[in-house]
Amino acid sequence: MQELAHKTLINRKTLLRMVPLSDRTIYNLEQQGEFPRRIVLTSRSVAWDLSEIEEWIEQRRKSALKAARPGYFGGN
Repeated sequence: MQELAHKTLINRKTLLRMVPLSDRTIYNLEQQGEFPRRIVLTSRSVAWDLSEIEEWIEQRRKSALKAARPGYFGGN
């Protein structure tokens, strides 16, 4: 069983300051298993585990994945 005593949860507002993606993009990434899952606290409140978000950001930083140049769509 995972230790829960040291978990820090962040709300959507804090998450969006840390990860400048839209709500929809974050939701889609969650559904694809490519972003930490939200934790449902109540029927109207969700949160994310801060350590999981920080780890996701660090993985992205180390990733070879690069953003496409603006206006460049590849191909021909």
